[in-house]
Amino acid sequence: MKQQKNRARVLFVTQAALIAALYTVLTVFVGAFGLANGAIQLRISEALCVLPFFTPAAIPGLAVGCLLSNLFTGCIWQDVLFGSLATLIGAYGAYLLRRIPWLLPLPTVLANVLIVPPVLAYGYGFEEGLPYLMLTVGVGEVLSAYVCGMVLFAAIKPYGHKIFRSQTN
Repeated sequence: MKQQKNRARVLFVTQAALIAALYTVLTVFVGAFGLANGAIQLRISEALCVLPFFTPAAIPGLAVGCLLSNLFTGCIWQDVLFGSLATLIGAYGAYLLRRIPWLLPLPTVLANVLIVPPVLAYGYGFEEGLPYLMLTVGVGEVLSAYVCGMVLFAAIKPYGHKIFRSQTN
């Protein structure tokens, strides 16, 4: 029994670490083209927000991946902290909505639209641009989390039980 619990923990940590690494690599890659940070954000890594449907390990994985990405791409500390918090909230929300798959990206979109623009506006001294930042972050989130996320979900769903296997299967 103890060995089975240890295996489950190792599997959880391994899945979370792989998701964090994938999120980080995708964000840093897109960041090389200037699309990961700033007023216009198209983080392809946000498509991974659907992964809590398959495994709860995606929740810390996505949050840690966002934290590392924000550190590696040179974000201000407020963006590192609150951007990662937005991703954590979005991932947990997706996990809670896993019974309604077409809503999986919604918590990620909402958390990022409500949390990230004020951080960008006040952190970078662009307070009057808050509505613009909410619009641009929102559009980027809809494209990356909803459009790309649902495409990813559709591609993974038939194989999800094999990719994200648990100790019971």
